Amino acid sequence: MPAVRATLPLAMLALFGALAMAVSLAIGSVAISPPELWLVLTGGGSELHQELVLSLRAPRALSAFATGALLAMAGALMQVLLRNPLADPYVLGISGGAAVGALLAMLLGAGMALVSGSAFVGAMVSTVLVFGLSHGRGSWTTTRLLLTGVVIAAGWGAVITFILAMSPAERLPGMLYWLMGDLSYARSPEIAWLVLVPALLLMLPIARSLNVLARGPMQAAALGVSVRPLSWGVYGLASLLTGVAVTTAGSVGFVGLIVPHMLRLALGNDQRLILPASALAGGAFLTLADTLARSMMAPVQLPVGVITALLGVPTFLYLLYRSR
Repeated sequence: MPAVRATLPLAMLALFGALAMAVSLAIGSVAISPPELWLVLTGGGSELHQELVLSLRAPRALSAFATGALLAMAGALMQVLLRNPLADPYVLGISGGAAVGALLAMLLGAGMALVSGSAFVGAMVSTVLVFGLSHGRGSWTTTRLLLTGVVIAAGWGAVITFILAMSPAERLPGMLYWLMGDLSYARSPEIAWLVLVPALLLMLPIARSLNVLARGPMQAAALGVSVRPLSWGVYGLASLLTGVAVTTAGSVGFVGLIVPHMLRLALGNDQRLILPASALAGGAFLTLADTLARSMMAPVQLPVGVITALLGVPTFLYLLYRSR
């Protein structure tokens, strides 16, 4: 892969991500001009602007960027693993397990820290269930993995419906917002970034092997790739990325489906370029979507999942139409 071919789109996406972060920090109930924003970021500015940017908007924007990057990278990995360009991070029921854990914590009146922890535990439980049941005593195949994930996701959906039906009315709005994806309470982006950066650094050395795996397991094995360990590693890493993203922002849809697929249409299918590009584009996309969600109907804040769905559904239908 020529260096210029990789550097130029990544540089443009990095610039786009920086602009998305700047827009998110500047737009809100109190607008902040670019010179004022620069003063705040360099340690100056008024106390009001420092409080708005550094204490309120920056943690939310960083959480949105990290969540979008995690979901987009997880989607790119799942599309390679399942060899399906329309696979997404939630296809194997990980979000369903996280939702059950989070809703149970909300039902018990737990704080947001325990809700996030319960969501992560639920995501990992779902991962273990899908992986264990799809492997069984026979050989591990992508078809078996996909079917097991669909069944587990349907089971989690039934449990979610039961929990919502049994929940008191005063707790339902918070539960529904979480299910739609919400960054209102995302004030601790550190964990998401601590997972995002090492995961990206870990994926880049194996990107060449992922290119071969995308052509099929038999061809990959013939070319010297250890298919089973690589597949297990990809599934485990994608599950971890999805679990952390869902823990941070709830079930935000379409980011992991649309972003990697559109990048493949524009940049090709080289994972050495697609993986970092997905992180940058996914982060910028969700940051802008969250900015729109909290400012479009201010002072009312919409769940960011509503915005991603409104943007993702027509995009998905267009891609589906093109694939005919």
